[in-house]
Amino acid sequence: MRVLFPALLLLCSMVFGQKAVPSDFKKIPEILDNIDLLYPFIIPDKNYAYWRVLSNDTDYEKAVIYESQAPEFMTINEPVPEKGFFQKCIGNNCFSYILACKNERPVYFSSEQQLRDFIGTVDNLPEALLLAKTYGYTVDTTNLFTGAYKIEDRYISLYLKQSKGCPAVKESFRVKINRKTGKLEAKTNGVYAKDENCISL
Repeated sequence: MRVLFPALLLLCSMVFGQKAVPSDFKKIPEILDNIDLLYPFIIPDKNYAYWRVLSNDTDYEKAVIYESQAPEFMTINEPVPEKGFFQKCIGNNCFSYILACKNERPVYFSSEQQLRDFIGTVDNLPEALLLAKTYGYTVDTTNLFTGAYKIEDRYISLYLKQSKGCPAVKESFRVKINRKTGKLEAKTNGVYAKDENCISL
């Protein structure tokens, strides 16, 4: 019994020690778990005279999520695409897209891959979170296993989550993004929760 208890204690410390978020990671600010608040931080890879992020809401005033500063004379009135990125339902106000102006012509970005292309080089944490979202990874700021980050010269590393199924299974991942290429690598930390309320995910 004397041998068994220390061995069990050692085993537990090894298991939980491996799951600890490294001390050089910082907590992701709670405000950054709202996708719509990330767009103002995008520094596009190419030079656009003007761009804006919209939803497919039929009310134009509600459809505009973010727009960069534009010359007063410039307006873009283009039809809404049939699909966009971050599709969450079918119908009105169900997806987002970017409409940009380059050489006085409109350019659409309406898929996850096109959003990655628009972002290009990953300049900051909000861009990294948007890019990770295009692969299905999201922030949960209630704990560090799903809401922590570290920024280095070549990489941005993140602890994020994925939710699948209903009842939803929440799984923690360590995500590593190459800042120059946008290439993403992910390694699971395991399932950490199950949620019966699928709508909240």
